[in-house]
Amino acid sequence: MAESDYEIVERRFRACIRTSAEVERLFKGCRWAEGPAYFPAQRTLIWSDIPNDRMLRFDEMTGAVGPFRQPAGYTNGNTLDRQGRLVSCEHGGRRVVRTEHDGTLTVLVDRFEGKRFNSPNDLVVKSDDHIWFTDPSYGIESNYEGYKSPSEMPRRVYRLDPKSRAIRVVADDFTQPNGLAFSPDERRLYIADTGLAEGCIRVFDVDGDQALSGGEIFARAPAHFDGFRVDEDGRIWTSAGPAVHCYEPNGALLGRVIVPERVANVVFGGPKRNRLFICATTSLYAVLLPVSGAKTF
Repeated sequence: MAESDYEIVERRFRACIRTSAEVERLFKGCRWAEGPAYFPAQRTLIWSDIPNDRMLRFDEMTGAVGPFRQPAGYTNGNTLDRQGRLVSCEHGGRRVVRTEHDGTLTVLVDRFEGKRFNSPNDLVVKSDDHIWFTDPSYGIESNYEGYKSPSEMPRRVYRLDPKSRAIRVVADDFTQPNGLAFSPDERRLYIADTGLAEGCIRVFDVDGDQALSGGEIFARAPAHFDGFRVDEDGRIWTSAGPAVHCYEPNGALLGRVIVPERVANVVFGGPKRNRLFICATTSLYAVLLPVSGAKTF
């Protein structure tokens, strides 16, 4: 029953879902599915299968799934820049890379002040082309999602100018900074901290000089938050255990989309940006919604 795929906490959630729309499994066979990115012009989705060191591609028109890149540097988070190029976080290379239109890889950054990053995890591109990314230590803690290595610096959040390659620390008071997303007007930045005993998303104000201020708790949950996206009305759709939680911009929990496995990350796609693709442990899922994801730029 499709209705069992949802848990309605507030009546307002009914306007965000259709209980007749089932959560569909599109692919199974990953070890830890992560980092979905949707290409509108191609109607395709790229995502990472980190422990298998590969990236996969889903063709929305045919339903076919095939390899995109393998080995893939134990890639985790992916997103698109304003030029339609794939920008990715690599655990293996401890770097941020860009896939050019001809398929070649450009290393955008792999060090800060002469030291290697821990394992860049998730990233978002702002409308000024700057790339904001998190750098927890998950990819260097074992050989499962990267290469076990000593940490060379704190776990922080960075902002990178891909043209000048100038990089700046924007937040350094996280245990394990993870997923992040801007509000539709880019005046707020949400960042998950997965190093705490319970799930935590913090929200920051983005100042005129692109610095962050604030950082109060936006939401807490027993399950850890990981990756998330924002819809065009500013609601946050976030991974949290075996579900996608939907929060209003004021932090009120509206409801949950129930998934059979632990969710890692989500992205909006489809011609109307109203198909929510869900990476969850071994599988790729999707559900059609009556609301659309925020326009990227």
